[in-house]
Amino acid sequence: MKKEAATTTMSSTPIIERANTPDAAVRETETASEVAYFNRELTWLSFNERVLAEACNEQYPLLERLRFLSISGSNLDEFMMIRVAGLVGQVQRGIAKPAIDGRTPTQQLSAIRAKLAMLSAWQQDIWRDLHDRLAETDIHVADEQRVEPAAHNWLKAFFLEEIVPVITPQALDPAHPFPFVQNEGKGLLFTLTRDADQEQIIEMILIPSALPRFVRVPTNQSGPGEAIYISIASLIQRYAHTLFPGFTIEGDGLFRVLRDSDIEIEEEAEDLVRTFRSAIQRRRRGQVIQLELEDDFDPKAEAILLEQLGVHEAAVIKTDGMIGIDGLAEIVGEDRPDLKFDAYSPRYPERIREHDGDAFSAIREKDIIIHHPYESFEVVVDFIKQAAEDPDVVAIKQTLYRAGSQSAVISALIDAAERGKSVTAVVELKARFDEEQNLTWATKLERAGVQVIYGFTDWKTHAKVAMVVRREDDGFRTYCHFGTGNYHPVTAKVYTDLSFFTADPVLGRDAAKMMNFVTGYVEPGSLDLISIAPLNLREELYRRIDVEISNAVAGKPAAIWLKCNQITDQGMIDRLYAASDAGVQVELVVRGICCLRPGVPGMSDNIRVKSIIGRFLEHSRIYAFANGEAMPGPNAAVFISSADLMGRNLDRRVESLIPILNRTVHDQVLQQVLLANMLDTEQSWWLQSDGSYSRVETEGKAFNCHRYFMTNPSLSGRGGALEADSVPKLALRKGRSA
Repeated sequence: MKKEAATTTMSSTPIIERANTPDAAVRETETASEVAYFNRELTWLSFNERVLAEACNEQYPLLERLRFLSISGSNLDEFMMIRVAGLVGQVQRGIAKPAIDGRTPTQQLSAIRAKLAMLSAWQQDIWRDLHDRLAETDIHVADEQRVEPAAHNWLKAFFLEEIVPVITPQALDPAHPFPFVQNEGKGLLFTLTRDADQEQIIEMILIPSALPRFVRVPTNQSGPGEAIYISIASLIQRYAHTLFPGFTIEGDGLFRVLRDSDIEIEEEAEDLVRTFRSAIQRRRRGQVIQLELEDDFDPKAEAILLEQLGVHEAAVIKTDGMIGIDGLAEIVGEDRPDLKFDAYSPRYPERIREHDGDAFSAIREKDIIIHHPYESFEVVVDFIKQAAEDPDVVAIKQTLYRAGSQSAVISALIDAAERGKSVTAVVELKARFDEEQNLTWATKLERAGVQVIYGFTDWKTHAKVAMVVRREDDGFRTYCHFGTGNYHPVTAKVYTDLSFFTADPVLGRDAAKMMNFVTGYVEPGSLDLISIAPLNLREELYRRIDVEISNAVAGKPAAIWLKCNQITDQGMIDRLYAASDAGVQVELVVRGICCLRPGVPGMSDNIRVKSIIGRFLEHSRIYAFANGEAMPGPNAAVFISSADLMGRNLDRRVESLIPILNRTVHDQVLQQVLLANMLDTEQSWWLQSDGSYSRVETEGKAFNCHRYFMTNPSLSGRGGALEADSVPKLALRKGRSA
């Protein structure tokens, strides 16, 4: 058995050429300053570099560093299955349309392959280091030297009782059809020699996805306080001789397959549900995009794999390290609080508590902003639950993009329908990798009497909106929830998002028009406050940027503060370049992909871009414009949104842009949430004009925006600080934000 950490090499066909030198993996272009935009795919890989850097952060507990490493593996897998698969498809169809930076699909694939080689090698280096550090804390992964004789007996019994019944050895020869290897599927090939006649054969064992990646040796079978993890693959290799009596095992090797996982739906599809069910099945059988192999894989067995899997335009990765870095997430679950971040329990909003849990009473009194994950997502669930149980509620309408596998929100909607309320749910089938789960929810909702709408065939409904219509003494009142994140209870614990609750009748009317647009294709003639993509959201942002340009030309204070996940839209980038050229100070917090090139003289002198990577995943979208006064000012125009600044969000999705008009909520969003992001130094990276990122350096004590919100009162209530008598006042340093 080999130690699961060391080096990685990659090979590929000419479509994805390997770079000649490591420097090519990190160099954006020889003439970087002459190009106005960064390549989308390479900037996404740069984001994953920053995620990997967190796995090296000495300030983090060991298992949290392992978590970042496993996240990087999951990220790269999805990147291969979607983005690289798409580029390969373009090359195969002869599409040579260049990306925003001028690269053709073939050129992009070449640059991607070079950078992936660097990232994969770095992952293995990090794993080797963490593997040894974990061993020092008595967590041993794939370290069979630690297994005592009693544990060997337990492992063999586990193999015979739990693994053998679910695996099927299959000979690879003309008499046996080559088995199908599903997406993300793993398998073992064994080279055997029959003892009777010395004939050589090759056997394959596919590892069922239902099996865990690792098996943990029970505590009583290992030393006191020790945790020993053995991978299922190595366990099969260890006891393979029991599967092949009469044969000598000459060699074995592990492999893993990634397939094209994108789903394309024809616009004229007559039955969207049936079409998606069929597409999900096709995705499992998509063309192979990447094949991972152990580096000493038997050449004959490798040749069979390459031929049978149709690996013609896929990357072939060979490593003597770990195959499938994402699987390390199982180790992160080890019950070792001393090796994890201190436990954090989100606070329930004080404003709701002050009204004895009556969400409608609290919202009716004043608009409320909730900051997840620092404040509990349960308030959103309770809002829908209360609506379901309240006899005065007559209707509930809600969009559902991602809701998770165990959704209390779905249960509340079902309960409301069963109580006789009018319930409408817009279920988005095109939520990538959640299509199957959403189909399941849609079926359950329909059975309960919920009116399920699938929205537009060619536009995703990505807006996060819930409406509750309630009969009150003075007539019907609409209560709304607008979110920057999904109605997903798991991601709400780690994603930073905003939930805005309001009973503003104007926002309620606009929300109703937006829902009618999605459910009945009734395009609203006019909207008073909300902007909707793809109708007018782009134009509203353009208008706000143009106001700042006009103010700068007139000598007034002019600034733009934007926080989002990605910026790729060329039109939006060009508008921000124009703002910079006019003298507008532009501060951007962009967690992931950023195609905008900051700090280029004569083009983007006044634009700075930072990325925050830390304990929580920054996900909220906040757009703020100075509006003629110094930022952050009381008259700034502040919006929250479901949309990133990407062409798909602005032109091919239903998104919402919500103005924050309530004075208290306005100040909370601008002068607490957004300003804290601007001031963060401990978790921030500056984007340089050459495409590289560097950690923000500061004199004196560093500021961590995540820690700030974890240790101070809730946005939505008075409350008392957890670590201080009052909330520390945030303020900009002289000049511009830190």
